[in-house]
Amino acid sequence: MSGETKLTILIKNMTPELRPGGYVFSTVNSVDMILRNDVICEFKEKEGITVILQQEKADHYNLSYEYVASWITLKVHSSLDAIGLTAIFSSELAKHQISCNIMTGYYHDHIFLHKNDGEKAIKVLNQLSKNYEE
Repeated sequence: MSGETKLTILIKNMTPELRPGGYVFSTVNSVDMILRNDVICEFKEKEGITVILQQEKADHYNLSYEYVASWITLKVHSSLDAIGLTAIFSSELAKHQISCNIMTGYYHDHIFLHKNDGEKAIKVLNQLSKNYEE
């Protein structure tokens, strides 16, 4: 199953789900001290390795962070070569003064946004899905 590419179908069926808890971005030189099951995502950059963890897990490992996020998963199975989904939902969130950090997995798009904006973002995304017309 390669995922959906048609923008109208993606927006109408994105079904955003707010996951419970807080999530943080931290940077480390090595992930050797962190159990693999505790890491939600990691990205290697020249300056260090960015890891995303539940806030409680980061606290357990004494990792520093500056930003606590909510995590929304768009439950539609989007294709990695779909065009426009990220642009549409990120623009709509921006109109409501909600910043977003997007991570894409094989099956779904994941949105990390300020912890206080989780419920508001769900409402915005559901309204977008309901009212979207190409």
